Amino acid sequence: MTTDDFDYYLPEELIAQTPIKERDASRLMIVDRKTGDITHKHFYDIIDYLNEGDALVLNNTKVLPARLIGEKEKTKAVIEVLLLKDQGNNMWECLVKPARRIHVGEAITFGDGSLVFLCKEKKDEGICVFEAKYEGIFYEILDKLGSMPLPPYIHEKLSDKDRYQTVYAKEIGSAAAPTAGLHFTQELLDKISAKGIKIVYLTLHVGLGTFRPVKVQNIKDHKMHSEFYSLSAEAAKVLTETRASGKRVIAVGTTSTRTLETIYQKYNCYKAASGFTDIFLYPGIEIKSIDGLITNFHLPKSTLIMLVSAFASKDIILNSYNIAVKDKYRFFSFGDAMFLK
Repeated sequence: MTTDDFDYYLPEELIAQTPIKERDASRLMIVDRKTGDITHKHFYDIIDYLNEGDALVLNNTKVLPARLIGEKEKTKAVIEVLLLKDQGNNMWECLVKPARRIHVGEAITFGDGSLVFLCKEKKDEGICVFEAKYEGIFYEILDKLGSMPLPPYIHEKLSDKDRYQTVYAKEIGSAAAPTAGLHFTQELLDKISAKGIKIVYLTLHVGLGTFRPVKVQNIKDHKMHSEFYSLSAEAAKVLTETRASGKRVIAVGTTSTRTLETIYQKYNCYKAASGFTDIFLYPGIEIKSIDGLITNFHLPKSTLIMLVSAFASKDIILNSYNIAVKDKYRFFSFGDAMFLK
């Protein structure tokens, strides 16, 4: 199976540049993953497709203002740094542009010098490991100096940075938003809960994989970057009880799916667990941990469109995407949604 098998035509004007005014007013395509039948709705209608006793799984990661613009301490050359992974002890794995200008031992200063990054290690694909030097509270400094790391296909400035966070974002650590969750309002979540649907939270900090295209032709040769995940014992218990009662586990987003499937493939059940996952899901791999998936419309040839094709089928997904293009759905991070049921 090749990367080209997951290509589709997308006019540039369908790439959503800004979020719509009301989060839950986006369009929603309902796709029967067995028959391929399609129904067109709005996101606030999702409640009609969730049943009492189902469990809705949300990723509560919070996006860091992870994009920093600084300069080399000696030459003053402008350097862009994207924080990817907190390695502990003030060590951060980052994506650097232009990486060729940074060498081990060199420092980058940000803002008024209240934050300095000292390069400790250079890796492949523009990644460096820095030691952060500062006085005070790191996240307060980052909030002042950093900006939201919007994907490269978004060219408009984001006027309200909270719109690149879910309303339930809690655990800080992501380099990108789990975008399927951006459609939920607190009011909609309250209605869902009142209907008897269990809302379950897990954490997966979205990292480099979101920004990296698949460059190999044979998709089996692609290697995912690892991301931190965590599922609590309480959440695992709810999911186990949901399945035992004959109800559905419905994941919100590919990040929630990857977390649940990582655990399920390891233990063959839902279990409290945390660690790093580089799981790559594509057609031919059976996804056993979920019964439904709420997701956005993803980039051509991406690992995300491969994942949803594993859950439904490549033919059903590509047909759905072609219809979405024809009907002028909005695509990618700030775009419309799909429910695979």
